[in-house]
Amino acid sequence: MKPFAAKAIGWTMQRLRILILLFFVTVSIPLAFVLWQTFSGLKQEERSQLAFFSETLFDQMEEELAALVQEEENRAVDEYRYLPTQPADQLQSPLSAMTDRDYILGYLQNNPDGSLQTPLMADDNNIPEGSTEVVQQLKEANRIFNSKKYSLPRQKPLETAAKSTTISKTQTETKTESSFAERYLSSPKTAADKTYLGRKQQRVEEITAEQVYNIARQDESFSKSDNTAGSATFSSSPPDTVASEPAGLTDADQAETITSTVYEKERGGAGTDISMTVSGKLPFQVELAPFQSVAIRDDQIYIFRRIAVNNQIYRQGFILLVKPFAEHLLNTHYRNQPLAEFTAIELQRRDNKSGTIVQTGVSDAAPRFIAQRVFPTPFDFLSVTLSAGRIPPSPVRNTLHVAVIVLGIFMFFGLLAIYQSARSIVAMSERRSQFVSSVTHELKTPLTNIQMYTEMLEQGVAPTRRREQEYLSVVSAESARLSGLINNVLELARLEKKQRHFHLEDVRIKDLLTEVKTIMARKLENEGFTLDIQADDITFPCDREVLVQVLVNVIENSVKFGKHLDTKQIRIIVDNAGEYVRIAISDSGPGIPRGEIKKIFADFYRVDNDLTRKTGGTGIGLALVRKFVTALGGSVQAANNDGPGCTITLFLRL
Repeated sequence: MKPFAAKAIGWTMQRLRILILLFFVTVSIPLAFVLWQTFSGLKQEERSQLAFFSETLFDQMEEELAALVQEEENRAVDEYRYLPTQPADQLQSPLSAMTDRDYILGYLQNNPDGSLQTPLMADDNNIPEGSTEVVQQLKEANRIFNSKKYSLPRQKPLETAAKSTTISKTQTETKTESSFAERYLSSPKTAADKTYLGRKQQRVEEITAEQVYNIARQDESFSKSDNTAGSATFSSSPPDTVASEPAGLTDADQAETITSTVYEKERGGAGTDISMTVSGKLPFQVELAPFQSVAIRDDQIYIFRRIAVNNQIYRQGFILLVKPFAEHLLNTHYRNQPLAEFTAIELQRRDNKSGTIVQTGVSDAAPRFIAQRVFPTPFDFLSVTLSAGRIPPSPVRNTLHVAVIVLGIFMFFGLLAIYQSARSIVAMSERRSQFVSSVTHELKTPLTNIQMYTEMLEQGVAPTRRREQEYLSVVSAESARLSGLINNVLELARLEKKQRHFHLEDVRIKDLLTEVKTIMARKLENEGFTLDIQADDITFPCDREVLVQVLVNVIENSVKFGKHLDTKQIRIIVDNAGEYVRIAISDSGPGIPRGEIKKIFADFYRVDNDLTRKTGGTGIGLALVRKFVTALGGSVQAANNDGPGCTITLFLRL
């Protein structure tokens, strides 16, 4: 019967393990898919956020460039002269002072005859102190520009050229389905890429004759016919014949489209002269082309606009120092940004002087992210590239990691708890089954003996009076055994239902141990055991009946498992342990297997070995000991001795 029960329990546990494994796999597969999708989306989000922030950084740089262009576009056409037209006012041009922008060398105007006009000097003989070096550099830049302005390559119109030069893209290891911006902004509403910073169309403005004279004061192509006060004449075309300069065309293009008179003026030839006095009130018209740029040398760019007035073309602008300007952009917009901690940024020339201007940040040989933009005209000679070898993790990722770890721990320990609980229930069921079998056997044996000896007494089988007394002693012992077993079962039932009531009273431990010795005296004598007691004189509150039953159960357990040994000794030691009374019951028996020490106080538990199978038992004796002691506010421990036997120690509150 027992092997069959063990086999059935084994099958039950095997089935339970399979079910738990299937449950784990069933839950883990969709959970793993959800986590994979979550992490993939988070990775895409991190990449899109980096792209979004890089585009924002580029936009900030572009806004500064646009503000610079718009500031220059708003300048009056005669501000590139040191003094205005009327010397009596002695008001200098706002550009006559040295610029506080270290990336601008200075402002200049290139006249049709190639001469230089700059607000930093009135003429070659009147250069302010401290401006000599800058003026010399401006003259050199003007000389280089004169050698280039008729040989510039043909360009496409602005609207067409911008499409091929304006780039803003993000390169990653894998193609993302949608960008961060596209997820929240519909495509028709997103702003179109800029093709030009500032006005991209040529425009016509009206200026006064004084401004015309101020623009052309040093231009030798203008002939001064009268120098009387308040009157000056200079050559001019009629307003309706002023040649327009098509937007976006270079000097080479203009040479093909402008009138032959203007072409001759550019080459120093004679033009048509129409006299107009300075005092005249008729306005002049000036044509302003968008700003454009041309490389002067490796570190200088001339950013200028063309103006056409009186059939003459002038170029007004400033010399930009490339490297200081690039450093300014990075210092202003990048170096103090959180992006600088894990990205690298590079500003590059993309004209015939192509190459890296400045680079900073955390560079990586194999970047996982690259964002690039070419700035619109007139800064189309400049491109910016931001790269990152490591995508910055989102703060949500740490939270998600913690959540996944916590979820995994809960799943693992939850399933483990379910398995252990089911295992405990199965084990409890097995022990209950064994208990029923053991109780049946334990009840049957004394009843059979009682019935047999009673029949023998009734039939007069006993030949002598002494033999009758022996039979009666057996009946009495078996009755006591039967009564004790039934009492233990009833006590266990009452404890489980919490119906057992305790009556505490002050108990003198020595008197209680004397009572226990008296109860166990006959059994100890019959089995050949000796009982030694060493107890301090301690009085403490306790349920006397319960403690007697506890000690009797422990002693009977020692007698049952040690009666087949040669040494038969039980010792009880009682002493004070702080807030507790310590009662140690030691025996000289076989001891407890090491792996079973923590289990012997469990309900219906019996060590499965040859000795327990021979001695029998129900497995409720030590379970009652633990339940009683715990109910009294104490605890119980079991340990093997250094020599033979084991010790059961009770701790009861004083």
